[in-house]
Amino acid sequence: MTSRRAVLGSALGGTTLAALPSVGQAAATTAAPRPWKLRNRMDTSDAWSKFLRAQDLLWRRMPTLWHEGPFLGDGRLGSMVYREPGVNAVRFTVQHGEVQDHRPELGSGWGTCRLPVGHLTLDPVGTITGVDWRLSLWNAELTGTITTDKGTLTLAALIRDGVLAARVTADGDEEVHWTFHPEEAISPRKISEAPPADYVTNPPWTTLTTGDIEQVLQPLTGGGQTATAYRHSGDTLVLTVAHSHPSNTRAAETSLKKIQKVKKTGSYAALRGPHTRAWHAFYRKSFVSIPDERLQSFHWIQLYKVASASVAGGPPMATCGPWLEPTPWPAVWWNLNIQLEYWLIHGSNHLELDSLATTVRQNQEQLTANVPAAYRSDSAGVGRSSDMFANRTVGRPGTGAEVGDLTWALHNVWLSYRHSMDDRLLRDTVFPLLRRAVNYYLHFLQPGDDGKLHLPSTLSPEYPVVPPQDTNYDLALIRWGCTTLLEAARRLGVEDPLAPRWQETLAKLTPYPVDANGFMIGADTPYAQSHRHYSHLLMVYPLYLVNWDQPEQRELIEKSVVHWHALTGAHRGYSYTGAASLYAMMGRGDTSLTYLKKFFDPTTRYPCRANTHYTEAGPVIETPLSASQSLHDMLCQSWGGVVRVFPAVPSAWQDVTLHDFRTQGAFLVSAARTAGTTRFIRIRSLAGEPLRLRHDLTGGRVSAVLDDGTPARTRTSTDGTLTIELAKGREVLLYAGERPDLVIEPVAPGERGAAWGLPQP
Repeated sequence: MTSRRAVLGSALGGTTLAALPSVGQAAATTAAPRPWKLRNRMDTSDAWSKFLRAQDLLWRRMPTLWHEGPFLGDGRLGSMVYREPGVNAVRFTVQHGEVQDHRPELGSGWGTCRLPVGHLTLDPVGTITGVDWRLSLWNAELTGTITTDKGTLTLAALIRDGVLAARVTADGDEEVHWTFHPEEAISPRKISEAPPADYVTNPPWTTLTTGDIEQVLQPLTGGGQTATAYRHSGDTLVLTVAHSHPSNTRAAETSLKKIQKVKKTGSYAALRGPHTRAWHAFYRKSFVSIPDERLQSFHWIQLYKVASASVAGGPPMATCGPWLEPTPWPAVWWNLNIQLEYWLIHGSNHLELDSLATTVRQNQEQLTANVPAAYRSDSAGVGRSSDMFANRTVGRPGTGAEVGDLTWALHNVWLSYRHSMDDRLLRDTVFPLLRRAVNYYLHFLQPGDDGKLHLPSTLSPEYPVVPPQDTNYDLALIRWGCTTLLEAARRLGVEDPLAPRWQETLAKLTPYPVDANGFMIGADTPYAQSHRHYSHLLMVYPLYLVNWDQPEQRELIEKSVVHWHALTGAHRGYSYTGAASLYAMMGRGDTSLTYLKKFFDPTTRYPCRANTHYTEAGPVIETPLSASQSLHDMLCQSWGGVVRVFPAVPSAWQDVTLHDFRTQGAFLVSAARTAGTTRFIRIRSLAGEPLRLRHDLTGGRVSAVLDDGTPARTRTSTDGTLTIELAKGREVLLYAGERPDLVIEPVAPGERGAAWGLPQP
């Protein structure tokens, strides 16, 4: 399947800056001393290798479930490793994010769902008695041994550029045997329901041998083909998966050529070299260190996970990422899941992973076709779940339909724009699609007797009671959408004829329904039963339309969050990560950490699993990824045009280091906190946008110094926000009192924690 790639902004970073002794917050005339450099102790491969080795996942006993084992991926092909159920063998799952059915008439659960591919087994001669495995984050490679009563198998495995490669050697009386097991091409949703009455099973697979290359070919009833090709020679096995549609033969041709090409390169080492170089460059784009060992390791594992699950131009992450397992949700979910999946790529400076932005860009025609025919001239949308091409119709306001999911997804794409300030992304993707998504709403807004515009009945995602009108989920998205379209038009120099309509909508849209407990689900519909989603609070987080900078809104915000969590029965993992981010917005780091740690509490109903994945009725990848965003929100926030450094650091985290943390406005932030005090903040501008900063520098007069040794021009507002003139490509250093020692390095552990995985035998 051909993929189209989009560049979403550069990942520039810098470590050189110059400074002056203390100067005032206003422009000063003190002569500049000699320049000096930031000492980045994470600027060598040895330093990174040592640091990330301490974050690795370890196994001293055999994982028996997918959420216990190692996992590998490249944004398309994925594999999880665990014991073959009921068999003396090790399973390497073989799944691919582009493998799906193509029968939209059967819906996303059955007709356009992700489809299983198969799995490999490594079949030892003897009985397995133990394992000793390490999933190296630095190298994105699984290594270790499998001990049996006949000897030892030593393995290494990775996935690179669509190829699963494994090298296994045998000692003693052991032998290396690999077997590929194709799996039936039927929706994984079969675990929860029977197929539709008119469902026709896909044909059986066939096999083909070309020289020493084996292929399994899976034709599809709806057209297209999946082909798995593999070769085992010497100590190395290589495997690839290809999918084509509508072609019934191209996948076979593509997979065969891929393995033939790999065959020419020779050994496992030849594949490993470019693989490890790419991952080493990936990690160097940003750095975060906190004193909580287990949470720090978790965070770095999430960066490895999202880079294994997503790449710009590739398929959007389904609820399980590329690692398909039995699940009721074998598709892309648009009403919370896909949004949470991508948040952490922004602060971590990894916009190259944004397959959501490229998905909506590439599928604008489908998003238009998803709305009823009468509205396709100017509208677009997407239903709750879809395939990788966003193929799912959306209902109409007035019918209790879930309408706003595309608009919320476009908020993510807007975040990628704001973190890159790439006007191409704004012009070609955000603006035209958001214009259509908002237009769909505008067709249905109706004036009431109160002179306000009201929205007929829509669903707050998955809440069991449908409001008669004015659902808060949609009101928040309409306000954000109209505001953003007006800002985008100004930025792009567009005189849009709809601008007066957007302005009128903002002026006349009905207020959010509120009762004594805070934000309601919608008109005449209180938040009255426990619910895992926080869709009724979207205006607070992540849209920040109602926020803590508005003192008159603080009581409403707090009682809304308290009431949401007071009704506990339906809460899930992202209920805790959402609360953590909400309290981080309030600047309450200790409360934020308390909620975040509920996600890791094994006594909760749905805690984080041994390998940092998460499951309810099936795999749901968004929750652990959103937990890393909650950590980001404690350390650095950028909303409302203001960069906030260390806004909600828990009191237990006395030492924190950030380096090249990307913010809105396309700034890279480096900062160090020692013994509870922020020592310095360095900010580099990648786009020349206005810089407004909030900081907690104390202990003397605050200096703001540019990278050429001259004082920055600054001004301070009444609320303490510092505005700094900073040109594109320039850096500014801020510190209080005497010039500090500027060092980027890992912080010492304060709270010890066991490695992730199964580290105990």
